[in-house]
Amino acid sequence: MLLSPTVLLVGVACVAFLVVRYLTQLHHHRKLSKSLHCEPCARGPRGFLGIPAFLTLAKAVHEKRWIDYLCDQYGIYGNTFNQFMFGRELMATIEPENIKAILATQFKDFSLGTRHEQFYPLLGDGIFTLDGAGWSHARGLLRPQFTRDQVADLALLDDHINHLLDLIPRDRSAFDIQRLFFLLTLDSATHFLFGESVGCMLPESETTGVLAKSAVKNAQGFADAFTVAQDWLAARSRAQGLYWTVNPKEFQEANRRVHEVVDHYVNVALEKKRNPDEKNASDRYIFLDALAADTDDPKMLRDNMLNILLAGRDTTASLLSSVFFYLARNKQAWNRLRREIVETFGDSKHPHTEITQTKLKDIPYLRYVLNETLRLQPPVPVNFRVATKDTSLPVGGGPDKRSPVYIKKGTLCAYNVYSMHRRTDFWGKDSRSFRPERWEENPKHGWEYLPFNGGPRICLGQQYALTEASYTVVRLMQNFDTLDNADPHPRQEPIKLSNLTMMHDVGVPVRLYSSDMI
Repeated sequence: MLLSPTVLLVGVACVAFLVVRYLTQLHHHRKLSKSLHCEPCARGPRGFLGIPAFLTLAKAVHEKRWIDYLCDQYGIYGNTFNQFMFGRELMATIEPENIKAILATQFKDFSLGTRHEQFYPLLGDGIFTLDGAGWSHARGLLRPQFTRDQVADLALLDDHINHLLDLIPRDRSAFDIQRLFFLLTLDSATHFLFGESVGCMLPESETTGVLAKSAVKNAQGFADAFTVAQDWLAARSRAQGLYWTVNPKEFQEANRRVHEVVDHYVNVALEKKRNPDEKNASDRYIFLDALAADTDDPKMLRDNMLNILLAGRDTTASLLSSVFFYLARNKQAWNRLRREIVETFGDSKHPHTEITQTKLKDIPYLRYVLNETLRLQPPVPVNFRVATKDTSLPVGGGPDKRSPVYIKKGTLCAYNVYSMHRRTDFWGKDSRSFRPERWEENPKHGWEYLPFNGGPRICLGQQYALTEASYTVVRLMQNFDTLDNADPHPRQEPIKLSNLTMMHDVGVPVRLYSSDMI
C-alpha cells in the first residue's frame, strides 16, 4: 500500500524540521563554546547510547565495588571526561576548580535535577531535596538551630555513650562496632531533634510510648524501616529519569512507618506551641520545638526533621566506623591518640578535666585522625548536579587539560570526592594510606578536601557531627586501652556499601578492651 502524497509531505517536513533544528542547535553550541574559550575534554567509555557503560556500572554496583570502579575510571580517562549513559550526556570530574564552580561560583547554573521527585516519598520538601526558593526557605529555617550552643551540648550524649559502653563485650570477644555506632547516632539524633530518643540501645522490654503503639513496634523496627526506605531512595537515584519505576510495596510501607513516628513528635511539638504553659520538663533545648516556633505547617516540620535525621544518623556513624576501621589497623595512631586524650582528660577511672567542645578542639591529633578518615572514606563519596543552562566548567579541556569545557543544559555533572581525596598530586604517593600525620605537615587545604560539601549548600551540621564523633572517640578511649582488628580478612581497604551514604559492607569487627579486664 502506497502512502498518500500528503502523508509523504508531512513526513518529509518533519524530517526537515528535525534536521534544521539539530543544525541550529549545533551552530548555537559551537558559537557559545567558542565564545567561552572552551576546548574538548577527554571522552570516557563509549557504546550505543551509553548502554554498555551503564551495564558495567550496574555490575560494579552488584559486586559492591562501584566506588572503586569510578575511581579507576579517572586513572584511565583523566580528571575530567564526558560520556553517555542511556543517551544522556554525563560530565565526570575530580578537579577542585570545577567542583568549586558547580557548588559555589556558578551555583545558579546547576540544580539537583530530579532528586526532589526521586526522594519525595520519604523526605518530601526538605533541605536536601529542594532547589531555589524552597531550598532557601528550608535552609533559613534550619540554619539558626545549628549556630546555637546546644549543638555542643555534650551532656545530651552522656546517657547514649553509657548505653553504648554497656553493649561492648567485656570478655574480649569480637563484635561489629559499626552496628553499635548506627544505634548510637540514631538515639542521639532523635534525642536532639525530638527531645526524646527512640532508644535503639535499650532492651526491647523498655520500649514505650509512640514506638510501642506504632507499626514499627520498637526502636529497631523504626531503624530498620528508615534503612529500607533509604535503600530504595538510592535505587531511585541510580535510575535517574526512570525513578518512577522504582516504587515497590516494601518502600511504600517503610515510608509509612517512618512518617507515623515522626508525625507523632511533630504533633506533640505543635500542641506545646498551642499550649505554651506546658513546658519541657527538663527545659532542654529541642530542635523540633525551636523549628515549630517558626512554622505551623506539620508537613514542613516532618520533612525537615527527616532530612536532618538522615544526615545526623548516617554520616556520623559512617565516620566513626571508618575511624575504628583504620585505628584497628594502625596501632601507632591508636596509641598516640589515646595517650594525648588521657593526658588531656584522664581515663574513666581517673578523669581530671571536663570534656567540652573547646577542649576537644585543643587535641590536634584527634582532629588529624578525623580529617584523615574523612579524606579516605567521605560519607558521601559521589554527588552530582544538573546544568540548568548552557554553561562551562573552568578546566579539563584541550591538550593540557587546562582550558574550559563546554556544558550543555541538562548535562549531568558528577563530582567524585572519594577519588579527588586520593589524587597523588594533592596528597602524595601514599594518598591511599591512612596517615594522620600528613595533616600535621600540611593542615591547610582548599577545594581538594571536601567531606562536607561546599558553597551555599555546605553541610549545616558539620560541627555537630565532628563534636559527636570527637566526644565518642574520647569516651571510648578513656574506657579501653586496646583495640584489635577482628576482621578475619587482612584487608586494608574496606568493602564499601554506598547508597545515600557510604558504610562498611561487612561491618567493622574489632575487639575493644583494657589490659586489666578479666
